[in-house]
Amino acid sequence: MTPLRIAVLARDLDHPLLAATRRLLSAQGHLTVPAGQDADLLLLKARSAAALQVARGYEESGTPVLNSATATAFCQDRAAMERLARAAGIPFAATVASGPIGGLAWSGPVVVKSRHSRRDDLVARADTAEQWQSLADRWPGEPVITQRPVAGDGWDRKLWVVDGQLFAEQRRSELHPGGPARRPWTPGPEESALALATGPAFGLDVYGVDLLPGPDGPIAVDVNAFPGIRHQPGAPEALAALAVRTALAAREARVG
Repeated sequence: MTPLRIAVLARDLDHPLLAATRRLLSAQGHLTVPAGQDADLLLLKARSAAALQVARGYEESGTPVLNSATATAFCQDRAAMERLARAAGIPFAATVASGPIGGLAWSGPVVVKSRHSRRDDLVARADTAEQWQSLADRWPGEPVITQRPVAGDGWDRKLWVVDGQLFAEQRRSELHPGGPARRPWTPGPEESALALATGPAFGLDVYGVDLLPGPDGPIAVDVNAFPGIRHQPGAPEALAALAVRTALAAREARVG
């Protein structure tokens, strides 16, 4: 078999998941190349406007992209994310209000998040009007959404899916700092089913879902396209296998 060429587009090409995946692909005789070169597949672990433009260029030439540029861009809009999740029957934290933070009034304890997900965006709790005003002063004009806090134990349930394979752990919530940063966790059937249903609903093959334990079962609070999956044995192998299978299918379709 002619070696496959797998392009990688990421802010950090040495991220542990990508580095391990590249080693696996190389051991199988395949090549990983910088984004922009001819390739049989693009791994898209970047969300900037420039990265999405590059990804769309690959797609227009008939080269598959994991995840697609459209699905990746969609997961940056937290308001749209909630609407799609609810339409698909996925329990999701409800939005109380949205708009520029300076134009919204504090309406009781809320979690406030930048509407557009990005690196170093705003994610905080405002339990008082004073805390709300402090956030508004620090983030003038920032478009946000607000959600009612979900009572939890200070741990986020992190679930990652690569080609239908599930990985999980608990991480200390950024809203409840202190103590160990992470701990092992095995999701139950309800959490697993919710995570696995998210991929088809959002058009994602590599993704993460953040869950919290709600009063009536797990509630999704975020969906991430191509997250940084660390400390999860088997995740690089799953990603490498997905990349090879997808690239081969595309190559065979072109030849056929």
